[in-house]
Amino acid sequence: MSNTEGRRATVTADDGTPIAVRVFGADTAALTVVFAHGHCLHTESWSFLREHLLRQWETEVRMVFYDHRGHGESGHADPATYTIDQLATDLDAVLRAVAPTGPVVLIGHSMGAMALLAYARLFPAAIGERIAGIGLIAGAAGGLTEVGLGRLLNRHAVASLQRAVVRAPRMMHASKRLSRWVFGPLIREASTGTRRVDPRVAAIAMAVLGETSLLTMAGFLSSLLTFDEARTLPRLSTLPTLVLAGTADLMVPFTHSVVLASQLRAAELVRIEGAGHSVILESAEEVAASIAGLVERATAGLRAHYAVAG
Repeated sequence: MSNTEGRRATVTADDGTPIAVRVFGADTAALTVVFAHGHCLHTESWSFLREHLLRQWETEVRMVFYDHRGHGESGHADPATYTIDQLATDLDAVLRAVAPTGPVVLIGHSMGAMALLAYARLFPAAIGERIAGIGLIAGAAGGLTEVGLGRLLNRHAVASLQRAVVRAPRMMHASKRLSRWVFGPLIREASTGTRRVDPRVAAIAMAVLGETSLLTMAGFLSSLLTFDEARTLPRLSTLPTLVLAGTADLMVPFTHSVVLASQLRAAELVRIEGAGHSVILESAEEVAASIAGLVERATAGLRAHYAVAG
């Protein structure tokens, strides 16, 4: 299989849900970087960024990409399991299966970043031990309904949507096609910010968003609306951390990243001017450079740790 395709594997989550994984780089690499994608996306949302990192790292760093349950090539599950906490547990299953030993840097985009914060709460012993660094891209610790497009959502509207999807999936599927035609331009604008965007980037963003089932899309909304990991941040305070977002992100406005970075002593805050929520697609080279910098800081931290321990 070509290097651009990686090695495919299937990890079984604790409840039996199959999680699709792709691995790039040598299994003997000293460090593994694991990427968790956002809501309604899948591993291909990292494709441009992955190209840059493959050229830079070759086989020096192993990269692991996986699809959340209900997304991409992973299996669907009971909608009751479509929660951020479950995604954190799935991440633990992926780590146990494909990166059981050695240091790991975690990178999350949007909902993936939120899953990393939940992971830090649920698996605190791993932070600073197995986990040598964390990247939070277009993420937040909570308050998604206070600023940005999240203000348009409320629990009643989300609950109504979830009931409609379960009761009338065929009608809702037709509704999804119609809504994509009506709201497609808005979604594209919200995702890509104020920069002039390469048509290929816009096409990939819309295609990836359009492949997610309505059941998955609606299922995770409740967990996103009530998400609050502000009390988890102190656990990450000394860990090398990257906090990155676009200044034109309408979904998760840049103010969320400012709040995150202010609570993390070892955080580097990176603002990408004019980029939207799809910053990992439209500004892939800049984001890749920031991730490479995080990995360098994490590696330096590991060397210092082993020197003291030795």
